[in-house]
Amino acid sequence: MPREQQDDSDAFICEVCWHYFINEMTQAEVARMMGVTRLRVNQAIQKARARGMVRIELDSPFLPRVELQDRLRSHLGVAKVLVAPASRDSYDYHTPVGAALASYLVEALRDGGWKRLGVSWGLTLESAMRRLPNLDHPDLEVVSMLGGTSRGASFNAFSIASGLAGKLGAQYSLLTAPVYLSEGVDREAFLGQDLFRAHFDKFEDLDAAILTASDVSEKSFLVANGLPGEVSSEELIAAGAIGDVLGRFLDAEGQPIDHPIDGRAIGVSTDVVARVPLKIMAAAGQHKAPIIRAAARAGLIDTLVTDDVTAELLLADQGGDP
Repeated sequence: MPREQQDDSDAFICEVCWHYFINEMTQAEVARMMGVTRLRVNQAIQKARARGMVRIELDSPFLPRVELQDRLRSHLGVAKVLVAPASRDSYDYHTPVGAALASYLVEALRDGGWKRLGVSWGLTLESAMRRLPNLDHPDLEVVSMLGGTSRGASFNAFSIASGLAGKLGAQYSLLTAPVYLSEGVDREAFLGQDLFRAHFDKFEDLDAAILTASDVSEKSFLVANGLPGEVSSEELIAAGAIGDVLGRFLDAEGQPIDHPIDGRAIGVSTDVVARVPLKIMAAAGQHKAPIIRAAARAGLIDTLVTDDVTAELLLADQGGDP
């Protein structure tokens, strides 16, 4: 009688696993050597795992970080999490997250075949930009996804898009408009100009987008320097805002707040962002934990780049929803 029909013993399972795990043979090689089918080998391996006969141990100083990344990925319901180690003595999240983002972009651009990359703004992206090597991607277009400010020259939307394109050896397109329209300006008429229509069409054809986020405190450059003078952070908070992504203030569920400021924003909407194939969020800091959670709920994050301080904070409420 063929062995596969008569041998279901622990000894058989052990022999299969020895060759598969210890001798590093493929399932097909094990099957040929033992005179059984590949299916039979696969079943034996699954039974070994179910019975606790196989235990895999990793011994590496990087293991805690890998575990942290996987726990946060599962908790937030995103596809990938990268956690950078941050200094606990002199906490600065821009530097480690920027370095991790730069490293990720080098690899992603090598493998991704991107044609259009949307970008946000901020100090974290400036940090990443400084750490990027000079690359050569002439077929890539970097597209700014929101208007800019006259302040924060080194990290506003204009500087990030043009500077990042320079490092990547890419082309770039700027959204040459303010973050928010002045009160009373007709948004439809303003955006109806050919220049803006052509730029907004590019939002529908992005391969990836690099996003940032912030809260509704004075720590936010947008709140401190970008809001129209007649709009206060207090009224945004009263409307439910816990932070912004691309100048769009969101509530705790990741939905745009019911406030006129949303209708004055010049840039891509969160609905359009959600349709981008790869959304990379680079954000860290205790004050940003709520908006990171909200962005994940809204489907605005596929890959999160953060630091270990923020990751641990986001996981602190394991019992609740992300």
